[in-house]
Amino acid sequence: MIGAIIGDIVGSRFEFNNHRSTEFELFHPDCSFTDDTICTVAVADWLLQDVKRLDCEQLTKITRRWCRKYPNPVGGYGGNFGHWIWEETIGGYDSFGNGSAMRVSPVAWAFDKVIDIVDYAKLSAEISHDHPEGVKGARSISHAISMLRRGNNVEFTCMYVFKTFDYKFPGSCEFMRDTNKFDETCQVTVPQAFQCLLESTDFESAIRLAVSIGGDSDTIAAITGSLAEAAYGIPEEIERKALSYLPEEMIKVINEFKNTFNYGNELRTI
Repeated sequence: MIGAIIGDIVGSRFEFNNHRSTEFELFHPDCSFTDDTICTVAVADWLLQDVKRLDCEQLTKITRRWCRKYPNPVGGYGGNFGHWIWEETIGGYDSFGNGSAMRVSPVAWAFDKVIDIVDYAKLSAEISHDHPEGVKGARSISHAISMLRRGNNVEFTCMYVFKTFDYKFPGSCEFMRDTNKFDETCQVTVPQAFQCLLESTDFESAIRLAVSIGGDSDTIAAITGSLAEAAYGIPEEIERKALSYLPEEMIKVINEFKNTFNYGNELRTI
């Protein structure tokens, strides 16, 4: 969860001004949290409610409350999602955008059983991103985080996800730096995030690789960061610096989530 927030903050200043290199200042005065962080915090807040009430209607209300409170984040909201925030109806709009994948990470830390993780990941997507590719994006990321928490290595996890969820290999990070274009779909950006994780050596290198391939930089980095957190953990100084960009009410949700779910610890049993 914090890994996604870090990726979002680091990538925020490159979303519409891509930087095709791993060499850059990780945190900069121009960095900010975006809709990725807001929606991730909303999912975490939802999971802190009574487990018997965890449904799409409740998450819809919580997500809209957070997004309406922060109506103008850096980069804005996606067009259809931006309209959805201000609606009153319940239900998705057949989206396969990467919003479902970038906000799902808290689900993978709140439950122990894989079946629960992928089921609640599906719920977290369907409030807005209910196209099969949107749901698949959320399920694949949450499943991978669960695998990494159990001690599966990065290569095995990535290969398993590519095969199980039938994703196409996007090419190497070097290849993507030369060819990548802005694309907000799950079917493009989720495989890219897995490739960045696959070529990484630690948390920071994963974030740098995600930014370096261009495209939808903040969200690719957010998705990659959520995976890299489970694979490597997060250096304390990077987490501390990232949290300094957040308002107190978001930090409160994160701290409550940590205390409630023993968040951050490895899970090695099924």
